[in-house]
Amino acid sequence: MNPSSYVFTLTEAARGKLAAVINDGNYRRRTVQHAALAAEGRDCQIVLYNSGKLVIQGRGAAEWIEFVLEPEVIGQAKLGYEQVLDPQLTSAHMGVDESGKGDFFGPLVIAAAYVDEQLAPEFQKLKVRDSKTITSDRVAEQMGADLRRLLGSRCSVVAIGPRAYNRLYAGFQNVNRLLAWGHARVIENLLGVIPDCPRALSDQFGPKHRIETALKVRGVTIKLEQRHKAESDPAVAAASVLARAGFLRGLRELGARTGVELPKGASDRVQVAARLVIEQRGPAALGDVAKLHFKTTDTVLASAGLTRADLAGGPAAAEEPVEET
Repeated sequence: MNPSSYVFTLTEAARGKLAAVINDGNYRRRTVQHAALAAEGRDCQIVLYNSGKLVIQGRGAAEWIEFVLEPEVIGQAKLGYEQVLDPQLTSAHMGVDESGKGDFFGPLVIAAAYVDEQLAPEFQKLKVRDSKTITSDRVAEQMGADLRRLLGSRCSVVAIGPRAYNRLYAGFQNVNRLLAWGHARVIENLLGVIPDCPRALSDQFGPKHRIETALKVRGVTIKLEQRHKAESDPAVAAASVLARAGFLRGLRELGARTGVELPKGASDRVQVAARLVIEQRGPAALGDVAKLHFKTTDTVLASAGLTRADLAGGPAAAEEPVEET
C-alpha cells in the first residue's frame, strides 16, 4: 500500500509553478498556519509552507504527485518508476476511454490507444496522464496532437456528434449501452490494425458483457478488462487524452458554426448558452449542438415557454454520421 503522506522541498521556481497550477485548477483553497499556500485537491490535501516544504496527504496523494506535481511543477518523475517495471502496464494492450459524457454541449468522443514496451517510455516523455488531471485545455489538445503523431494508426477515435448521439440514444435508451457500442467500435477499429493485441482495458462504467455482446455482433473477440481508476494505466491515460482533445475540438467547431460560445459541463452558463441558441437559431437547432436527454433540455425549454415537441420544428437536417479516425 502506498503511504498517504509525502514531503518535498521546492525551489522558488517550482513554488511559482505550483501556485499557477492551484490557481488555474479545480482546487478549494484553505488557510493553514505558516503556509504560503494550502489547498484541497481530488482526495488529497496540499500544503506549501513558507520554508519551501511541500506536504501532500490523503489517499489521492500519490496519484496527484505522479500526474500533476511531477510533470507540471517538478519536471521529473520521483514516483511512478514502478509503473515502468510493471509488466501489466507496459505489455502490449490497448486502453479505451471517453470524453463528453457529462457535457450537455458537444460530441461524445471515445478513443482507444495501444501501448507496448517500446511506446511506454515515449508516453512518459510526452508526460501522458489522465486527462482529468490536465488543467489546461490547450495542453490537453497539444498532447492529443503529439500522441496522434506518435501512435499513427495505433489509435482509434470515434466522435459522435450531437445529432448522431441523439439518434443513437433514441435507439439505445441508455447511456451505458451507447458507451458499450462506442467502446466496441474503437476496439474493433484498432484490432483491424493490430489484430494480435491480446487485451483491452477500460474504466468500469457498466457491465462488461455489454461491450462483449457488441463485439460479438461484429464477430470480434478480445480479452476485456475493466477496473476503477483505469486511467493510471498508460494506454487508458493516452486514450483519455485523445478523447478529451477530440471533444474540445468538436465543441469549439460546433460553437463556431452556431455563432454561440458553448461552455463545457452542465452549469448555469450552459443554460444561458442553450437559451441563446434557441433565440438565435430556433429550438430545432438545439439538437445540433446538445445531448437532448439531459434534464437541462427541459429546464431551458420551460424557461422559453417551449416543450420537447418544439425541438422537431424547422427544416429537416441531414443525418449526421459518426466520425471515425
